Amino acid sequence: MARVVVVTGGASGIGRAMVRRFVDGGDRVLAVDLDDGRLRKVIAEIGSDDVQPWVGDVATAAGAAAMIEAAVGRWGRLDVLCNNAGVLDNLTPLHETDDATWRRVMGVNVDGPFFACRAALPHMLAAGRGCIVNTASAAGEHGGRGGASYTASKHAVVGLTRNIAWYYGPKGVRCNAIAPGSVLTKMQSMVPHNDGFARTAPYIPLIPPAGRAAEVAEAAVFLASDAASYVNGSILAVDGGWTAY
Repeated sequence: MARVVVVTGGASGIGRAMVRRFVDGGDRVLAVDLDDGRLRKVIAEIGSDDVQPWVGDVATAAGAAAMIEAAVGRWGRLDVLCNNAGVLDNLTPLHETDDATWRRVMGVNVDGPFFACRAALPHMLAAGRGCIVNTASAAGEHGGRGGASYTASKHAVVGLTRNIAWYYGPKGVRCNAIAPGSVLTKMQSMVPHNDGFARTAPYIPLIPPAGRAAEVAEAAVFLASDAASYVNGSILAVDGGWTAY
């Protein structure tokens, strides 16, 4: 039976690759993004009735709830939730981080997964099974892979992932996260903060060559699959070995 999958941030980068990979695997996917034009372009490229667009702001409680209801209303259930939408802070150090940057990063990267998980869990618990895959980051378990707000947000995603896994695992709902390193997406075109970049520059030669979005998507699809049925609460590094040393 085809699964029902929700992927946030589905119009570009890793999210786009996830959408394509789930559809190729025979799943029905609700691809979610704020960028209507880009999202519909992705849907047209895939060219399958098994993927549907949903445009909305999942960094709000109402938006996240409406997203989950859209998937359940169309296909009758929810099997997999991939909280992938995220934004960077351009390596901005704490003393230069303004309130708007902090709230934007925490809103998308932390509030979004929180609201989406909260809306999805009742459906998964009613079914007695479900799977959540969050997109964390190499910055989620280390201090020098991003700016202050981005690093804090991805640490929060790691904590949320582990808590959901611990509490809901016995109820049939697994929760894991992928932790990408450097990946070839439009995020790499950011203009970094001068001070943040200067602090990071000596370590850039240690970063492995950037991976492809499709390689990261494969890891997410594995965690969402029955092949990972005994994997719960894991943070899977998908970074070419960057955090192995």
